[in-house]
Amino acid sequence: MSTPRIPPRPYANWDAEVRDALSVLRLPGSGPAPEQPAPDQPAPERQERQRLRREPSNLVSTFLQHPKLAKAFLVFNNHLFSSTLSDRARELVALRVCWLRRGEYEWAQHVRLARAAGMSEAEIDAIGEGPGSAVWGPLDAALLRSVDEMLRDRCVSDETWALLGERLDRQQLMDLVFTAGAYDMLCMAFNTFGLELDSDLAGFPEPAGNGNTEKQGHDGS
Repeated sequence: MSTPRIPPRPYANWDAEVRDALSVLRLPGSGPAPEQPAPDQPAPERQERQRLRREPSNLVSTFLQHPKLAKAFLVFNNHLFSSTLSDRARELVALRVCWLRRGEYEWAQHVRLARAAGMSEAEIDAIGEGPGSAVWGPLDAALLRSVDEMLRDRCVSDETWALLGERLDRQQLMDLVFTAGAYDMLCMAFNTFGLELDSDLAGFPEPAGNGNTEKQGHDGS
């Protein structure tokens, strides 16, 4: 589509309802976001909140077309970023979902987060290859395979579930399923809304529609 179906909400139109929605926003690795930065907040976090007010992202500004929805989802999103999964596992799952669902905005965001979580460039490059890549250890491969199965079959196979169960407890398994489902939903929503990349984000490393996406989405490779 040439223009967003749901454009970002202009900053000049942010009202009390918007501020209420943003009051629950948490940055990865931070505590709850107050409406105004507290004097004793760490400088990087304070700077990031100030930047958000000056240069709100297209994602946040689009969500704010529906403040009640934004507030409800941000509460859930807070859990995803502080769940029982490790940061690395979360980003591995998010990136694979975004790759398969061609969710370019979320891909661009989570490449940054994956690097911060310790993923190497070789591992990020191998996301498109899926669980069969030689770079993955047994747990990483099982996590990626579970994503492929959830997106293809809407269920994790008994074999993959058993492999995951050797390393993950019950709550981690539940968080895994809800993390994959959340990013599947976000990719669908943002692709439908026509969400555009922010100017400082880099998209997919190769053009969408390269002939592999459909195959990946159905054979789990």
